[in-house]
Amino acid sequence: MKIKKLCLALAAVCAFGAGGAQAATDIQWWHSMTGANADQINSIVNKFNASQSEYKVVAVFKGQYADSMTAAIAAYRSGKAPDIVQVFEVGTATMMAAGKAIKPVYEIMAQAQEKFDPNAYLPAVTSYYSDTKGRLVSMPFNSSTTVFFYNKDMFKKAGLDPNKPPKTWDEVQEDALKLKDAGIACPFTTAWQTWVQLESMSAWHNVPFASNQNGFGGMNTKLVFNNEVMVRHVAKLSSWVKSGLFIYAGRTSQPDAKFSGGDCAMYTGSSGIYGLTKASAKFSFGVSQLPYYEDVKGAPQNTIIGGASLWVMGGKKPIEYKGVAKFFTFLSSPEIQAEWHQKTGYVPITKAAYELTKQQGFYDANPGTDVAIQQLSLHTPTVNSKGIRLGYFPQIRNILDEELEAVWAQKKGPKQALDDAVERGNAELVKFERANRKGAR
Repeated sequence: MKIKKLCLALAAVCAFGAGGAQAATDIQWWHSMTGANADQINSIVNKFNASQSEYKVVAVFKGQYADSMTAAIAAYRSGKAPDIVQVFEVGTATMMAAGKAIKPVYEIMAQAQEKFDPNAYLPAVTSYYSDTKGRLVSMPFNSSTTVFFYNKDMFKKAGLDPNKPPKTWDEVQEDALKLKDAGIACPFTTAWQTWVQLESMSAWHNVPFASNQNGFGGMNTKLVFNNEVMVRHVAKLSSWVKSGLFIYAGRTSQPDAKFSGGDCAMYTGSSGIYGLTKASAKFSFGVSQLPYYEDVKGAPQNTIIGGASLWVMGGKKPIEYKGVAKFFTFLSSPEIQAEWHQKTGYVPITKAAYELTKQQGFYDANPGTDVAIQQLSLHTPTVNSKGIRLGYFPQIRNILDEELEAVWAQKKGPKQALDDAVERGNAELVKFERANRKGAR
């Protein structure tokens, strides 16, 4: 009898031990970060996993933004979706229209009884990822904005002041000419040409990109970026291509390497490449605000966010959602957000993280790293500058890329290309509205 009791006791201990070993609930997170940014994601995940034993976040790289979103939707249909997927900002309207495929963040945090105050986050960020009632539907994460980078060493070579970056597009042209004369083969390039040169430039000059509050007002939205300011800007860039001042290097992040590798002297793109550039650049560089046209009334206004947010997929178990909520609380803590901001160049999503970064003296030690935040909060956002929320936006961006490339190749004039882009893009909006009329925002 004693032997039997001992066996039962040992069995109970083994069962408890096995249960304890398997207690951690896996939380799958699909993301699109590479290089130094991916290293920071892994660092955050490791810290969260080490901070508790109930949940284990597993970060998985799934390709570029569009690839991650497409893969997550396909996985949901097959019942194998991740718990969290990182989706770029232009996929917001598509994800909001996904119905049961996603579970809003405000619901998850409330159900998990996690302390969650939307007012703690930067307004420029949360407004983009909120529904018409002001409720946060996805968790802001790697939010960025468009900024101007320049190679100080190349500026010195061209006889330019390395501490005086150009403020206007006319000054960019003047500096580009001097850089070219100094033997610099690539005076200027840009990444994410549609986001930087059309979307952000529209907000920066307080001109509409689309009707109906840039799509925030709901359906029946039309593209209107074929206006005088944007035609003028594309025409200027086209003239730079012809004269060798602007070297086109790709639609998305491909041009990042042209700057960080020391090929191009001036670059416009995401503030989120700061960490990557700092880690790889073998030259001194500066960060400044996006150039503007000083004769456009109201410019500069404010820039809009880019980057991505974290969406929670539908159909998961309550314990998984509780784990997601715990992770989001950890992710939003001032210490984690301040470190993410300082290591990557993405803006801190909370006011507390921004204040902590200031207290730590980071901005004083790294001039220019606060430019992104200053631009986003330069003025109170208007209907033209709070962001752009369009259905089938990734498809519309592809159209814009095609039309801009036709201009750079001198196959189309700027006005014709933008007119064609508006017509083709509006056709995509009609398709989206027809497909989602029942779920209109």
